[in-house]
Amino acid sequence: MKLHRREFLKLAGCTAALAAAERTAWAQAYPARSVRIVVPVAAGGANDVTARLIGQWLSEHLGQQFVIENRPGAGTNVGTEAVIRAAADGYTLLISGSNAAINPALFANLNFNFIRDTAPIASIVRVPQVMQVNPSLPVQSVPEFIAYAKANPGKIAMGSGGNGSPAHVIGEYFKLSTGTDLTHVPYRGAAPAVTDLLGGQIQVAFTEMATSLGHIKAGKLRALAVTTAARTQALPDVPTLSEFIPGFEASQWIGLVAPKDTPSTIIEKLNGEINAALGDPKMKSRFADLGGMVLPGSPLDFGVLIRDETEKWAKVIRAAGIRVD
Repeated sequence: MKLHRREFLKLAGCTAALAAAERTAWAQAYPARSVRIVVPVAAGGANDVTARLIGQWLSEHLGQQFVIENRPGAGTNVGTEAVIRAAADGYTLLISGSNAAINPALFANLNFNFIRDTAPIASIVRVPQVMQVNPSLPVQSVPEFIAYAKANPGKIAMGSGGNGSPAHVIGEYFKLSTGTDLTHVPYRGAAPAVTDLLGGQIQVAFTEMATSLGHIKAGKLRALAVTTAARTQALPDVPTLSEFIPGFEASQWIGLVAPKDTPSTIIEKLNGEINAALGDPKMKSRFADLGGMVLPGSPLDFGVLIRDETEKWAKVIRAAGIRVD
């Protein structure tokens, strides 16, 4: 049977409309089974805690289990690539943080392009790093630290959770912004860096607040500043670095992404639920306990943040000559 052009176009249009309706109905029924949220770092720390808080909320409000799976390795690249290669059906998601913006300039041969290969769902929280020193260091403030560092170039050891970690690049950003010469000492995670900071083997470190908040409140470490643009509720008397270094902002951010081509209806549904969570007073309080500030917004807002941060950290990494092991 031979179809005329007009009949063919009509049939094609009906087929496309039917397919679109089926996709919409499928997305509206989402989730119909459990959803996996991959955390590309080990258990513990802000990324993992954020995943578990949001996963619990989504489980309770969407009627299916959102299961957390930790897949650490290669500076978050292992878990990230696993999600990027997964089906774009909303059933495999990724908790993503600042490493996603750092790694493109840090790793020369990534098998993926994070911006191209993911679909932003929602930003969740902004977490400050704390600039802290061993109390034996004869400084009480950021200006005193800068003056002391300039008087003792190369003699202050700056610990971090590893080469190319957020703490490392934030420390390098501080060095570039202040003209100081600190000697970087990488560790296999923030916890051992804090242990050596407590013991005086290193003199300064930038770490997630949750890692060292107890030591700071106990007076075992001296907090000089936080890296967010605004002070944090967890340490309200500790100033921001921007109060001494105009424009300085270097916090970690955490959000949720999906593989590219995930249906927009699923993206919007998850975004709406996450923003509802971030407006809940109890949830805000849980994040505040981590020193974090909730970061609501649209998928577009989150995409802009990722692009801006990727550009920012590429400049720092190039200027500081940071290389991975």
